[in-house]
Amino acid sequence: MRIIKTIACICILGLYACNTQKEEPTSIVKEALTEETVKEVETTFKFWTWITAKEGKADTTYQKEFKKYKTHGIDAVLINTLTDPVELERLAALATKEGLEVHAWMFTTNRPGDTIALQHPDWYMVSRSGKSCFDDRPYVDYYQWLSPSHPEARKHILSLVEGLAKVKGVESVHLDYIRYPDVFLPIGLLPKYKLTQEEELPDFDFDYSDASVEKFKKLHHKDPRTMKNPAIDMEWKNFRLNEITSLVNEAYTIAHAHDKKLTAAVFPYPEMADHMVRQRWDKWNIDAVLPMIYHNFYEEELDWIGYATAQGVQDLAAKKTELHTGLYLPPLSAEELSIAIKEAKNNGAKGVSFFDGNAFTQEQLAVLKAFRNNEEK
Repeated sequence: MRIIKTIACICILGLYACNTQKEEPTSIVKEALTEETVKEVETTFKFWTWITAKEGKADTTYQKEFKKYKTHGIDAVLINTLTDPVELERLAALATKEGLEVHAWMFTTNRPGDTIALQHPDWYMVSRSGKSCFDDRPYVDYYQWLSPSHPEARKHILSLVEGLAKVKGVESVHLDYIRYPDVFLPIGLLPKYKLTQEEELPDFDFDYSDASVEKFKKLHHKDPRTMKNPAIDMEWKNFRLNEITSLVNEAYTIAHAHDKKLTAAVFPYPEMADHMVRQRWDKWNIDAVLPMIYHNFYEEELDWIGYATAQGVQDLAAKKTELHTGLYLPPLSAEELSIAIKEAKNNGAKGVSFFDGNAFTQEQLAVLKAFRNNEEK
């Protein structure tokens, strides 16, 4: 998923309106204008960006950054403060003053450097080969995954959700890394790690921790540790999908109890997410998803952004969950970015989120501003 993303990613935007003095319309015309305005609010395409807070960064620097985003058409910022609610409240006030929505971006089951979790080695996921994420991490050192099956680890994660949900000025709690470690990497990343993944390899197949296995055994009366080929056992696979789903659903209840929405960064579309990271996000209780449709990670062309967007939109057809396509900025020229945005919009996305704010070039920002200007005509 986002091994590139050191994290790391959504929701509502502001309208751009131009007020001119006109003669007072009749009540009939006024009603029509009101209906048209409502329609515009419902159909305006939204722009988001992920950003990470930096220690020691001054208010004035953030104000300048937030103003730049708003000026170029960004509507919402997803801010990673390492789940620090005090820092989040400070930045939320600065961002909302510039007219931006604020979403509290957090690492969820992957909790690198979590000082509380690190006191509890039994909270961590374990691979089929017996390696714990506590001290033997897959792919990269910041992959420190907590088991959603461990009751205390789950309680800890949900306490972080609640801490962020209490912050004034926040629109949603945004779950990132809400999954298991990558069973399969995107094909474009395999050479970086000198890997061939044509089956579920023991080192990348999680969670065989005591908490997970015991919970599964109580439900299904079999032990995945003794299975000849656990990859083809549907109950074992579905158990892990359901563990993530239930964690999301609990987070949804907590967020809404504090009048906040729940959003999440997810893999490109549900079937792919299921296959790659045990994540079936079309079954979640959630307000909006930002699938990371990073076409270059998968060695796909730009039109794949449209395909993956359409697949996700179709899978969500029976739900009220919004889909906002996530794009990876670095490989995109201004022309390609324009095409990518259109691919998302034309295939049913409610908006587009960009990873990440620091990666924007002036040419890319100009594309966003031009898109907004055309919207207003």
